[in-house]
Amino acid sequence: MEPRLLEVRRLGRTDYRECHGLQRELVEQRIAGGIGDVLVLTEHDPVITLGRGTPPGSVVAAGVPVVEIERGGEATYHGPGQLVAYPILELPEGRRDLHRYLRDLEEVVIGLLGEFSLEGQRRVGWTGVWVGERKICSIGVAVRRWVTFHGLALNLHTDLQAYRTFQPCGLDPNVMTRLADHVELAPTNVLGEVLLVKHFCRVFGMELPPPAPRGGEQLGFDGPGFRPLPLL
Repeated sequence: MEPRLLEVRRLGRTDYRECHGLQRELVEQRIAGGIGDVLVLTEHDPVITLGRGTPPGSVVAAGVPVVEIERGGEATYHGPGQLVAYPILELPEGRRDLHRYLRDLEEVVIGLLGEFSLEGQRRVGWTGVWVGERKICSIGVAVRRWVTFHGLALNLHTDLQAYRTFQPCGLDPNVMTRLADHVELAPTNVLGEVLLVKHFCRVFGMELPPPAPRGGEQLGFDGPGFRPLPLL
């Protein structure tokens, strides 16, 4: 059996609405069979997104765009210093279970945190990943014809003050944390991306396409308009 290949697209910093539009385009292409599985990695300009479970009128954020979207869950914040991953995957027959998919995304983040000798944890009744009593990663997904979109947001060196104006995922804002508060040197977004791809491939049993040499340098993937990802 041929290995499942994962195309990784690193977008750098993006406007949320533009990236949301890209996700929807990729979902349509994946459903039609025009592309394979894709993992979109990005960092957003400041924005608060409202999932389907957000209570009406619960978010008032002066100066920060607020966008209603189709993912599950409640309100959360995206901004600089946060690693955001959007898997555009066609779930295979044996994995068409959204609860399992959410647990798999959590496992990806738990593996990444383990690289820094941190124990990522789950909480019964909640989606996401915690370090001790603090939440470090939010997860919210949507699925269309078993093709996934939306995904996870991991706080690396995010400004946590941005959470103070609302209840992220229905929680007290003080529960949010970031990797920078648990390690001596906060990882760059590039390092976070490399480790996330490593553990995503491990959890989902996928491989990157063969690297193509360019000027003697090996790249983890290649594509017009996208930055290269170094191999581990």
